[in-house]
Amino acid sequence: MRTFTGASGVQYEIKGFGYRAVVTEIGACLRELEFLGRELIISFAVDEPMIAYRGAVAAPWPNRIADGQYEANDVVHQLPINEPIRNCALHGLVFGERWHLVSHTADEVTLGLDLLPSVGYPFHLAMTVTYSVTLAGLSTSVTAINVGTATAPYGVCPHPYLRAGDSTLNSWILSLPAEQYLQVSDDRLLPLTLAPVQESTFDFRKPREIGSTQIDHAFTALSRDNGLATIEIREPGGGGVAMTFDASCSWVQIHTADLPGSENDRLGLAVEPMTCAPDAFNSHDGLVSLAAGQSHRAGWTISAIQ
Repeated sequence: MRTFTGASGVQYEIKGFGYRAVVTEIGACLRELEFLGRELIISFAVDEPMIAYRGAVAAPWPNRIADGQYEANDVVHQLPINEPIRNCALHGLVFGERWHLVSHTADEVTLGLDLLPSVGYPFHLAMTVTYSVTLAGLSTSVTAINVGTATAPYGVCPHPYLRAGDSTLNSWILSLPAEQYLQVSDDRLLPLTLAPVQESTFDFRKPREIGSTQIDHAFTALSRDNGLATIEIREPGGGGVAMTFDASCSWVQIHTADLPGSENDRLGLAVEPMTCAPDAFNSHDGLVSLAAGQSHRAGWTISAIQ
């Protein structure tokens, strides 16, 4: 068990079963994850702030809300716009907050946050995030309790960029057991219609090379084994990384991190299990309505493929 400080606040290290993870005080972010010294995610340096939401927890909504506007309890709310190029409110409110330590052992850390009512989100949530290493990998659970009086709209997702290995993303083999994907507008990536993956460029139900395919879409109608959906990326040689998530997440956003001309272009594959669809505060697709006193939990696990 080790702690140290960095640009993202106190850093909490946990280890076990060959895994090593570092979680940050600011944002309760997963900054590093390794297995036997092999990086499983795209990290960022201890002396720099979070980059491109790497390892963030996105809550109380994942993805984006169009124009930052939605209606709840017969009131129209306006959130701050933090994605001005698309005029959207992106990835919630907690990724920049300073979380407090609840507990820290050699193989587990729990951080908490009192998310107070704010402009555009006048609801009061008590949140906890627990990271633990087990034989199965690094497991994460996020719990939110509505400690206010009004019913609160809610959703959550993680935002890791998975890394299959040292080869390029184009050569990685993706297994994505989804029957449908959400078509989006070209300019703002806002939801249009659901479409079958069959005969589309996004059909990875049978594992295949990502190649030059550019993906920044949400997928649903996921095949599951005992309630769990699993997404895998592998190097051509076979090793890689998997992400498994429970039935609380009925959607998953996949993003090939396309940044042409940048050193960060297609470095890793963002895999974001989501409890609701993009812009769910407006569509209500999968949106959780947390009544006063109610709680919600979601969980996922990242594991090495050897």
